Amino acid sequence: MTLPRLTRTCRPLGVVAAGLAGLLFLAGTGCSEKKATAPAVPVVDVVKVVQKDVPIYMEWIGSLDGNVNAVIRPQVTGYLIKQNYREGDLVKQGQPLFEIDPRTFEAAVEEAKGLRAQQAARYETTRANLARIKPLAALNAVSQKDLDDATGSDLSAKAALEAADASLKTARLNLGFTRITSPVTGIAGIAKAQIGDLLSPSMATELTTVSTVDPIKVYFNISEREYLKVATAATASGTKNEHVPLDLFLVDGSLYPHPGKFHLLNRQVDPSTGTFKAAALFANPNSLLRPGQYGKVRATMSVAKGALLVPQRSVTEIQGKYLLAVVGADNKVDIRPVTVGDRIGGDWIISQGLQPGEMVIAEGTQKVRPGMAVTPKPYVADAAAAGTPATPAEKPAPQPADKPAAASKG
Repeated sequence: MTLPRLTRTCRPLGVVAAGLAGLLFLAGTGCSEKKATAPAVPVVDVVKVVQKDVPIYMEWIGSLDGNVNAVIRPQVTGYLIKQNYREGDLVKQGQPLFEIDPRTFEAAVEEAKGLRAQQAARYETTRANLARIKPLAALNAVSQKDLDDATGSDLSAKAALEAADASLKTARLNLGFTRITSPVTGIAGIAKAQIGDLLSPSMATELTTVSTVDPIKVYFNISEREYLKVATAATASGTKNEHVPLDLFLVDGSLYPHPGKFHLLNRQVDPSTGTFKAAALFANPNSLLRPGQYGKVRATMSVAKGALLVPQRSVTEIQGKYLLAVVGADNKVDIRPVTVGDRIGGDWIISQGLQPGEMVIAEGTQKVRPGMAVTPKPYVADAAAAGTPATPAEKPAPQPADKPAAASKG
C-alpha cells in the first residue's frame, strides 16, 4: 500500500527538475550573449585645425544719421501759401522751400520807408540850421543857448534817422523770411505743415528737416574695455584712430563698397550705458544710405600671423576654462584645455593648446570621454552654425572682440 504512493510523488519532482534545468540553460545562454555584445563606437564630426593670417576685427551695431541735419522753422508769423519742393528730393543750398503770405510784410516795409523819409528830412533841416548858427555863434550874434539847442536838435534828428534805418532793415528782413530757403544741400523730409496753416516761430514742430548725406554719419557705441584696447594699440603703434580702416555691412549682409573713416569720440562715458558714443563718416555719392538706417561697423585693428582657427561650437567652457576634444591618429579622444583669443565670425583663435593640422570634434563632444575611441567624419557647417548678419529688428548688443562669449557645447 505504501509503494504506489511514493512512486506518484517522485514523478512530479522529476518534471520540475527538468524544467529548472531548462530555465537555467536559457538564462545562461542569454547572459553569455549579452556579455559578448560590444558598446557602439560613437560617430563624431571633426574639423582640421586651420592655420592662416587672420585680420582682427572689432564690430559694433551703428545707426545712420545725416552729417548735418538742418531743422527748418518759420521766423515770422503768417499763413503758408506755397510749398516749392518735392518731399524726399535733393534740394540745393538757397533753394526756396516754403512761402508765407508776404503782403503784411510788404506793407510794413513801405511804412518803414515813409518813416525813414520823414526822419531824413528832419535831419536835413536840423543840420542846415546848425550850419547857419555856428558862424553867428562865433561872432557872438546868437546866444550860446541857441547854439546848444541847434546842436541837440541835429544830434536827435540824426539818431532818429538811424532808428528809422534800422526799422526799415528789420521790415525788409522779415519780408525776406516769408521766403523760406534751404541752408544746406541735402535730402528734404516730409513737410509737417499744409497750405493755409498759420505759422509762427513758436510752433511746436518744425516745417521739415534737410539732411546732408554725402558723407553720411554712422553713430555707434564702444565699451570702456574696447576704448582702452583701441587707445593702447594706437599709442603703441603711433597711429591715429582716423587711419583705422572701417567697413560698413548693411542689413541684408552686403558690404558697402565705400570704406569709412573715424570721425569723433564723445568726451565722456554715457553713465546710463557705460559706453562712449563714436561716429564714422562714409562716402554716399548715390544717396543710397539714409538717416535712420542700421548697419554693422567693422574696424580692422591688426592682422594675427599664423593664427590657429577652430569653429566656435567646438569649444566648451566650464567654469571659466575652455576645453577642446582632440581626436588623435588612433581615433582616441583627448580632452585638452586651451587658451582662446579673438573671435572671428564663427571661429575662434586658439592661442595655446593646439598644433596645426590636429583634428578637433565640432559636433558630438557631449558623447565622448578622455581616451574613448570614436569614428570621425568630416564636419559640414550649415547656415545656422555659420551665423547670419543681424537685422535691425533684432538690434543685438555688440560683444567686445577681446572676450569671447560662452561657447556652444556641440
